[in-house]
Amino acid sequence: MRAALASVDAGELVRSALATTPDVIRTAAAIDVVAVGKAARPMVLALPVALPRAAFRHVHGISNQPAESLPSGVQWHITAHPVPDSRSVGAARAALAVAAAATDRDLLLVLVSGGASAMMALPADGISLDDKRQTSQQLLDAGAEVHALNAVRKHLSGVKGGQLAAATRGATLTLAVSDVVGNEPTAIGSGPTVADSTTFADALEVLERYGGRRAYPAAVVQRLVDGARGAHPETPKPGDARLARSFVHVIGSARTAVDGARAAAGRFGYRVHVVNEPVIGDARAAGKTLIEAAARLAAPDAGGTPLCVLAAGETTVRVTGSGLGGRNQECALGMVRGLNTFGRQAIAASVGTDGVDGPTNAAGAFADTTTLARAMTAGLDTPERHLDNNDSYRFFDRLGDLILTGPTNTNVGDLQVILIG
Repeated sequence: MRAALASVDAGELVRSALATTPDVIRTAAAIDVVAVGKAARPMVLALPVALPRAAFRHVHGISNQPAESLPSGVQWHITAHPVPDSRSVGAARAALAVAAAATDRDLLLVLVSGGASAMMALPADGISLDDKRQTSQQLLDAGAEVHALNAVRKHLSGVKGGQLAAATRGATLTLAVSDVVGNEPTAIGSGPTVADSTTFADALEVLERYGGRRAYPAAVVQRLVDGARGAHPETPKPGDARLARSFVHVIGSARTAVDGARAAAGRFGYRVHVVNEPVIGDARAAGKTLIEAAARLAAPDAGGTPLCVLAAGETTVRVTGSGLGGRNQECALGMVRGLNTFGRQAIAASVGTDGVDGPTNAAGAFADTTTLARAMTAGLDTPERHLDNNDSYRFFDRLGDLILTGPTNTNVGDLQVILIG
């Protein structure tokens, strides 16, 4: 897991991406930078090293983490995640102001990483910040996946869905570290520099799917209804002339992390199997399915070469209980029973590569072939009862099996590692 995190060091990814200076940078009269997301700090710190002779004019960093030892002139905005606050609005306004001030000879360099959607948020006309917060929280609690969440966010925003790039007369170059399944640039940070193919009608359908219109603020529902009728301008769509000089490159993803873990496992002598399908859907069910798949892979070589199974993606949790936990802890808890079917020692883990799993201080959790017995000895309820109460954190905390990394300053989604034998 450490090898996986090292392979998605955001600063190294930026330096690698800019090792050969793109023409759009070399020909720019001046460069303005907006770095937004959990990896904003290392991405900003990489710029003077990667582009020592570049003419940087304005550099804005937007993150939920404080930043120290920044280059001179960097303006740092500490904002909120996963639900935006007034600081997120201020940061979005600052980014739009930088974009709008550029000439057609300038470049807007946008460095995007996971968490950007909440950290740079500007409510659309007629929508309050509280409306946006309530909507985001309702969608998160209802288990909405990121593409559905972003379809709504873009249509309640003045900066997402290509609107940041549309605000500048200059060219735009975006380097993105992806935390979304599929690595679609339009979904990373809700695509502030990327044309949006979703519509007001799509956003309205998301509300219907996750709780129905009555579960959301009236102003939000009204804006989406009015927008679907043509009363509000749509987000920039593919082919929009304002985005003709907007270029996007995904420089790191979950696959990058998996490749780092695979190389390490090979050095340790494991036979490695990578699950190609992304791990999505309900977290506890995903954990159970992964263990079943690992058992099938291990069966033909029982007692032989140790096996490492690697997977990645982003699951969801539907909050119905009053406990504490996150999707990676629920995924690990969903693995516990299946680990006892292997007939030999095995250990599994699920971790959020950003170091934060849900509303907890853990990145994820470990489970192994002794977990169930240790839980019984400790007087814990069954894994199923803890899952029903969304209380995976307390289960693993009692056993000392939480993974605690602290914020990692990167984010490519979630990683699962299963070692057998």
